[in-house]
Amino acid sequence: MSHRHQEVKETMFKRILTVLTLSVAALTTAAFAQTAPDALVRQVSTEVIDTVKSDKDIQAGNINKIMSLVDSKVMPHVDFARMTAIAVGRPWREATDAQKQRLQDEFKVLLVRTYSGALTQVHDQTVQLKPLRAPADATEVVVRTEIKGKGDPIQLDYRMEKKPAGWKIYDVNVLGVWLADTSFKSQFSPIASNNGIDALIANLADLNKKAAAGGK
Repeated sequence: MSHRHQEVKETMFKRILTVLTLSVAALTTAAFAQTAPDALVRQVSTEVIDTVKSDKDIQAGNINKIMSLVDSKVMPHVDFARMTAIAVGRPWREATDAQKQRLQDEFKVLLVRTYSGALTQVHDQTVQLKPLRAPADATEVVVRTEIKGKGDPIQLDYRMEKKPAGWKIYDVNVLGVWLADTSFKSQFSPIASNNGIDALIANLADLNKKAAAGGK
C-alpha cells in the first residue's frame, strides 16, 4: 500500500469516526432504554453535541474525559460484542472467551483513541433524522440520519437491535460504508484468518501502544 493511499484511508477513517461520534455518542442513559430507536436518537443528540461543543477539555483531546464520555454515553447503547464479532469475521467463532474479551478491550481502546481526534472536530454540526421505515414489532431496524454543518450533508445509518435492556447499535453506515462489516472487517479479519486471533490481539495492542505514546 502506497504512503499516499494510506493517508487517504486514514483521512476517510477519521471522518467516519467524527460523524460516528456526533451521533453514536448521542445515545445516552437508561432512562431512554425502552424508547423507540429513532426517538432515542432525536431526544438526546442535540444535548450531547452541545456538551461536546462546550467542553474545552474534550475539544483539546483530554483522554480521561473522552474515556468517561464513551463509557457513560456510548458503550451502554452499543452491542460491543456483536460489533467486534462482525469486525473480526469468521475467526471470532473459534476464539476463546478470554480472547474475545481481549479483542473487545483492545478494540474499545482503539475507538476511544480515535474519538480523541474526532471529538475535537465537532463545531456547528446538527443531526436530522429521516422517517423510520419499520413495523412496530420489529426487533432489528436501520435508523437513518443526516449530519448537517459546513459542506455537504453526510448520510449516517445505524443498524440497531432490540434487546431486553433497550435498543443497541451494532453497526454504522457512513457514506455507504458499514463501519464494522466493511471498514474494520477489511483490516481485522485478514490478520485473524492468516495469523490467528492472538496475532490480531497483538496487532491491536501495538496500535494502541503507539497511539498512546504519540499522544504523550
